[in-house]
Amino acid sequence: MPHAKVGRTTSAAACLLLGLWLAAPLAHAQEHIAAVNSDRILRESAPAKVAMARIEQEFAKRKADIDNGTAKLRALSEKMDRDGASMSDAERSKQQLLLSQMDLDLQRKRREFGEDFNQRRNEELQSVLDRANRAIRQIAEQNKYDLIVQEAVYVNPRIDITDKVLKLLATSGN
Repeated sequence: MPHAKVGRTTSAAACLLLGLWLAAPLAHAQEHIAAVNSDRILRESAPAKVAMARIEQEFAKRKADIDNGTAKLRALSEKMDRDGASMSDAERSKQQLLLSQMDLDLQRKRREFGEDFNQRRNEELQSVLDRANRAIRQIAEQNKYDLIVQEAVYVNPRIDITDKVLKLLATSGN
């Protein structure tokens, strides 16, 4: 019987040693894992801010045209409300038709503006993400990371390297 107890103790110790030996690489690998917050990169990085300023400038004339059209439509609508009772039926119908056409035209312009703006924004932000990915690869190689994730439900701040990526994007032409 004493041999059975010693055998169990020895095999338990062997399992414990085997478990520690297998866990050692996992603990080591965890030290080489990092995470990046892509949303922060798209909001806070210098290239993203430059891209958004460029897009806003590119679309400023169209936005102003829509704003002017909206103001003109509002003014004509208020005039119609104010003076409509004193207008002839033909004049009132003509003004209502004009208001309807202006409103439809404005809706079309807003829709096209939104679609074009979103398409340009997506193009520019994709370019920013490409630059960020190059910066992330550079950081990974320099710091010998085994894994860097960009989307996660939770990230311990200890492994978040977003600030490093933002700094690299701000200082280099990635």
